[in-house]
Amino acid sequence: MTTTLLGGADLNLLVPLKALLEEGNVTRAGHRLELSQPAMSAALARLRRRFDDELLVRAGRDYELTPFARDLLPDVQHAVRLLGQALHLEDEFDPATSSRTFQLTMSDYAIAVMHQSLVRLVEAEAPGVRLSIGHLSADSRSSDRLLLDNDAVIAPLGFGFPGLSRPLWRDRMVVLADAHNPRIADGALTMDDLARLPHAVASFGPGVLTPVDRVFGEHGMERHIALHVFGYLPLPFVIEGTDMVAVVPERLARIATRASGSVVTLEPPFGTVLLPEGYWFAPNRLSDPAHRWLFGRLDAVSAELSPDGVEGWGDTP
Repeated sequence: MTTTLLGGADLNLLVPLKALLEEGNVTRAGHRLELSQPAMSAALARLRRRFDDELLVRAGRDYELTPFARDLLPDVQHAVRLLGQALHLEDEFDPATSSRTFQLTMSDYAIAVMHQSLVRLVEAEAPGVRLSIGHLSADSRSSDRLLLDNDAVIAPLGFGFPGLSRPLWRDRMVVLADAHNPRIADGALTMDDLARLPHAVASFGPGVLTPVDRVFGEHGMERHIALHVFGYLPLPFVIEGTDMVAVVPERLARIATRASGSVVTLEPPFGTVLLPEGYWFAPNRLSDPAHRWLFGRLDAVSAELSPDGVEGWGDTP
């Protein structure tokens, strides 16, 4: 395929072709190469004539690759790698001078835990690079656009997200309660207390079982759920001043107890339950130097958040 691709073709179109096929979007491909949308549209028009194929077609408000384009993508990536090796080309991404925008999607909890480390690491090496962070929604797992529209997705490992993943941190689940909750005795709650108290619970969409759901199921305990919220972040706020309790990641609990004098963290009577968080990405991102740089910054965040050097958990490419 490489011979067919290069024979009689303008090699200047090879890099735009790779970006268009990997991004599946003219605007995002333009941002990636720091080219205007008219320039990318013109390149796409020439590529369509060259291959006698649409390459990108409308699917609602988005685009999707044609079957030919999906088959072509790995050969294009291979051709670019071979050409770079033959010409001894340097990586085309320079973080010190780039003004690229990376699109990330994550939960509010993940933003609270990692944003300071990530922003500091990016600013130190790439002052012109921008991060755009979208919200991880209930339908994210089932979206076929998730890894096309995002450079990386921060989400719990083991929840069935597509693509490749690498670990970021692990969190321990703890119990949050208002300091004046009458069932708190000696700074602790029993399993019987948890069975009797009303719960505020984090939901993540239909059919999603969290580690907390599993542990209560293993204990055969049916919680009295008084309130559902989406995600962990609202939980400290909704239990304040009430008799409700909530089970949340410990890193979030630390933030909540610093911000509020009336919410306290309690050791869980059900033992240790871990929540592994990681980042997900499309396999073809690894061929792009800019994405490799971004993933390196995420790996550095992982090292900061896991100083004990925990390894070997979660899915890795």
